[in-house]
Amino acid sequence: MNLPHNSNNFNFTTRPPPTGPRFPSQNLPRDDRVAPSKASGGIPDPTPLYIAQSLSLPSALRQPRRILVIMDLNGTLLYRPNKRNPFNFIQRPHAREFLDYCVDTFHVAIWSSARPENVDKMVSQLLSPQQRAKCLVIWGRDKFGLSPADYSARVQCYKRLSSIWNDPKVAVSHPAAAQGQRWDQTNTVLVDDSAEKGRSEPYNILQLPEFEGHANEPLDVLPQVHDYLNTLCYQSNISSYIRDRPFRIDSNYRLPPTPSLHMA
Repeated sequence: MNLPHNSNNFNFTTRPPPTGPRFPSQNLPRDDRVAPSKASGGIPDPTPLYIAQSLSLPSALRQPRRILVIMDLNGTLLYRPNKRNPFNFIQRPHAREFLDYCVDTFHVAIWSSARPENVDKMVSQLLSPQQRAKCLVIWGRDKFGLSPADYSARVQCYKRLSSIWNDPKVAVSHPAAAQGQRWDQTNTVLVDDSAEKGRSEPYNILQLPEFEGHANEPLDVLPQVHDYLNTLCYQSNISSYIRDRPFRIDSNYRLPPTPSLHMA
């Protein structure tokens, strides 16, 4: 596996995180989502221990490491324009190249609030069977611990990262699992368009603008996410780094044209 460096095989120009305004939260009010019931775990909050660890000063590593990247699908990598035809998707520009790079460079888990059959279709559009096999887990709506009533309702879903960290298949994937090391807030990032979904670990989310399939949406969002993920590989505590320097979209960012980059 190739760890990130200043020049990668997808010709995404690596740049430091931009300093422009952070993209505003888009937390689903138009979808009329309701809070999950107590039977589904209710609305989570970060633990005092989590907050305390996120307050440590960011510290850079001498060498990059392979981090755990938890990837959302709808609104992040693609868009479903017609829910009556849930298997028809529009890909975000660069989605395939970006996800291919992530699968080859990081430990990747995919987690969507869509139903499992829809998740399967979305993943099949973005990844080959060989790439899919490299993902640690591919989770859908059935992995949120929702009650039967909430599963079928329009409830707000929360991605409690402890669910991923405690999964046996994910846990053993840590390079030093045999020595007792684990995935946690220091080495994990959630890539999602909804900050609310990451409420339980608010400084482990890389929030990007929601993709809605419009022709006038920014083209180079995922290359900027790519650069930021590479930066996180050099951080000893991802939560403290994101708390101090959250991901921001640079409206002046332009990906240099190259014949080898397929525009999705």
